[in-house]
Amino acid sequence: MYNTENYYTNTRDIDFSTFPEALQKGHEYIGKATSDGKDWGNYHASQTIRKVIDTYFEKLEEYIRKQMKRAKPKPAIHSGKGLAPAMLQAEADVKEYPTMTTEGLQELLRLEMDAKAVQGNKPDIAFRIKAIKKELEKREHRTGSRKNMTDKFPAAMVERISEEIRFIKRFVNLHGKTKRKDDILRFINSLQKSIVEKKIRKTSSYAEQIKFIQQKLIDTFNSMGKQIRIELKDSTIEALKTVSGDEKVLASVGFIKRYINLNGKLGMKQKGKDLLAQINRAIGKGKISDDDPYMAEVEDIRKNLEWFIGDKTVKSLQIEANTLNGLEGILGCACTTVNGLGDIPQSLPPIMNSMDFANVQFHTLGMKGKWLDLIGDPTTNFTAMVFGKPKMGKSYLCIDFAGYLARNHGKVLYVAKEEGLDKTLQDKLNDKDVKHPNLFVSSFLPANLSMYNFIFLDSANRLGLKPDDLNRLKTVNPDKSFVYVFQTTKEGNFRGANTFQHDVDVVIEVPERGKAVQFGRFNQGGEMDIF
Repeated sequence: MYNTENYYTNTRDIDFSTFPEALQKGHEYIGKATSDGKDWGNYHASQTIRKVIDTYFEKLEEYIRKQMKRAKPKPAIHSGKGLAPAMLQAEADVKEYPTMTTEGLQELLRLEMDAKAVQGNKPDIAFRIKAIKKELEKREHRTGSRKNMTDKFPAAMVERISEEIRFIKRFVNLHGKTKRKDDILRFINSLQKSIVEKKIRKTSSYAEQIKFIQQKLIDTFNSMGKQIRIELKDSTIEALKTVSGDEKVLASVGFIKRYINLNGKLGMKQKGKDLLAQINRAIGKGKISDDDPYMAEVEDIRKNLEWFIGDKTVKSLQIEANTLNGLEGILGCACTTVNGLGDIPQSLPPIMNSMDFANVQFHTLGMKGKWLDLIGDPTTNFTAMVFGKPKMGKSYLCIDFAGYLARNHGKVLYVAKEEGLDKTLQDKLNDKDVKHPNLFVSSFLPANLSMYNFIFLDSANRLGLKPDDLNRLKTVNPDKSFVYVFQTTKEGNFRGANTFQHDVDVVIEVPERGKAVQFGRFNQGGEMDIF
């Protein structure tokens, strides 16, 4: 069994270029997620990423086990002249086909197609494939069924349609349409690009069809005028449609793709409702069953959609960063950096070698003036809390800080739940002279924070946000900076769990009117006069 301990050791001699595309993509995904096996931190930190990689391990082991079984030599039946042992064995195998069940023959056909992809179109393999199809066709005629070829040879359920079949379907769709010369040229260029990049290989099961399509396109381009109506023979269409039905995307994967497309967008409530209803129908009709490899992800999606639809205050769907990485991995692309490394690390792996960690580049804001003296120079996604007794100047301090950030570092949202959008807030903005195109004010916390770099919550208590809620908010928006304002008790302690102050980078207390003291991580002991 492949696992995190033995994967790169056990696969170092494998040429993945000869494997099916799904397994090639899985190997590439592991490389991106683990820095080629040097760091498995994301695997241990994210349940979704772990599920993607574990599923890949299982599929790889199953595929290799089948290939080893096929490669195991069988005893020769006889030693006829001029016939290689492999062909003799193939003839013996064919004699057994009429006694096999239809389901057994269909599974055997899949195995033979896999063998063809790995070993090439060898005579014995081609002989067996042809014989299996012939036997299945005989049975189809005997039963009088009029099912099409995709019914006779059920499609393989995959996460992503292979590159070859995508081009085959694209070519078939040209039939009956009028195309310009540059349309044909773009098709030829994209096909040749996939071949050059080895997304389509000579060992592909569909190499002959791709060669036919490529030559047909080139001949059409060379002989046509400015435009041409594409007409394909019925036999060509039927043959290519038969091949294009060899693969079908899992229903669960289709829903995952649609779910990701809703992330962070406004006005998606109805689409979220429609998606949830369709997922529920698919489960009810058995299109997504309990043994689906991504059933757990589908259940998580249902829960998040139900929350999104049911909460009227939530304006857009938000998918946590690690979950999004894992879901994109299922689709065959690590579209978001999953190792956390780079110029601006958003979430470093939980365990790192000290040599690697010493080279990580953390970007700081470049704080200046009185704010540098008070806070220091925090990173670009810092968190801060401000607390103090009423009427001591907490809001004045925060509005002044919000104005500085808006003028120098990006877009700021000031959520004034404590006072609302009234004259008191207006007076403070004018007194501090901080109004700016980058500074926005609101009386509520919007669901979509994507357009802001800094968010002030004044106050967390009046917004009804507990420390767990604030931690979740930060998790969903890992690249944002947050400033939380807390009310205090008569004794001067902020309301809420005292342990929360250990979770933020900057802690500012306003112990007396007009005086701020900072004792966070960047500049302990910093002080500033508010008025």
